[in-house]
Amino acid sequence: MVEEVSAGGIVFFRNNILMLRKFNGDWVLPKGRVEENETIKDAAIREVLEESKAKVNVIKYLGKINYEFNRTCFKEKVRINKQVYWYLMVARNMNCTAQKNEGFREAKFLPFERTLMIARYDDERKIIKKAIEDIKFHCYK
Repeated sequence: MVEEVSAGGIVFFRNNILMLRKFNGDWVLPKGRVEENETIKDAAIREVLEESKAKVNVIKYLGKINYEFNRTCFKEKVRINKQVYWYLMVARNMNCTAQKNEGFREAKFLPFERTLMIARYDDERKIIKKAIEDIKFHCYK
């Protein structure tokens, strides 16, 4: 089994969260692999910028999710164990652009409720819920 480590962000701007639409139509959060000699936090910031061009500030670490999947490599299936570290982030503004070379056709800040409805993966939906709870607590304390 191959181990993979990624990092990403739940990026807020007011009552909206940044979502990316892949070419297959799936809506996902920005994330990607941690590079050699890079901190997990720095990877999360870099991936958000690379995939959406959004400029962000990190508020806090939210948590980690794990999942397994198969990837075909040279006509052979390889089992991947992936760990994704998530950060709560705030965007400096609502400027974002989907990066086609990263596999995305659309980048948008969408209302909280909408993101929960369209998020493709259950584990991303769970981390979005946690982020919404944290941001509401942060704003109202």
